[in-house]
Amino acid sequence: MAVAMASWTSGLHSNRSSWTLKSSEPRFANGVFTKGSIAFQTKCFCLLQSRRWCSSTMKSIPRASSATAVQEDGSNGDTDTIPTPIVIIDQDSDEDATVVEITFGDRLGALLDTMNALKNLGLNVVKANVFLDSSGKHNRFSITRADTGRKVDDPELLEAIRLTIISNLIEYHPESSAQLAMGAAFGVLPPKQEVDVDVATHISIRDDGPDRSLLYVETADRPGLLVDLVKIITDINVAVGSGEFDTEGLLAKTKFHVSYRGKALIKPLQQVISNSLRYFLRRPTTEEASF
Repeated sequence: MAVAMASWTSGLHSNRSSWTLKSSEPRFANGVFTKGSIAFQTKCFCLLQSRRWCSSTMKSIPRASSATAVQEDGSNGDTDTIPTPIVIIDQDSDEDATVVEITFGDRLGALLDTMNALKNLGLNVVKANVFLDSSGKHNRFSITRADTGRKVDDPELLEAIRLTIISNLIEYHPESSAQLAMGAAFGVLPPKQEVDVDVATHISIRDDGPDRSLLYVETADRPGLLVDLVKIITDINVAVGSGEFDTEGLLAKTKFHVSYRGKALIKPLQQVISNSLRYFLRRPTTEEASF
């Protein structure tokens, strides 16, 4: 959807309690992801649906230096059921670190390539462990910024972390490409069918004590979604605190702690945020022929 889109002039800056915005460079610009290269360009396009594009400013996304399409047992995975890839970025579980969890059935190895790619983003992996349950092998590790030793609270860097992990997942497990929305953007195989955004989008807000509310958003995934969600919310002068961003196959599920002037959101403001997010996520397709 080659639709002309007006650029906004904003950059994301943060402290430990909230994300805020201030004027910066235009966020929309031409860019591509080059397969096999070591990075995304800093301004990249992402395919939302057929013939419609959206762009988001990103940090560089390092890739692993080499790839393999073979699983740990030496098979190619064509004869069994491909599990749903899950990437969880958790800001609530640990006060001092950002917790990342990756699950792809029992196919994931030690993920040393992913950890090295994260280090190239200026991050330290301070703790890692693996555990098994009925859903498969869970690789969980805690990361901090190398320059401060603290958890990551910049939404652009959090999105860079997410795309780094997914990029390496697709690189080392090409069979995951069709299971991820990012497979349409830079994977080996695109998803077999697109997610209907109208059906997939769910938004809810509830009080989480007197000082904050909990915002839940579930929608079709795409690159740059985390950054754009935070921008929409902060544009309404609502502070975004800690939360969780889950990538489950073709869907993104986010939870944000939000507040307005240090208080939980009143019902009218909840409705404003819900309507704004729904409009952004479900905006209608504009065909080239309409111009």
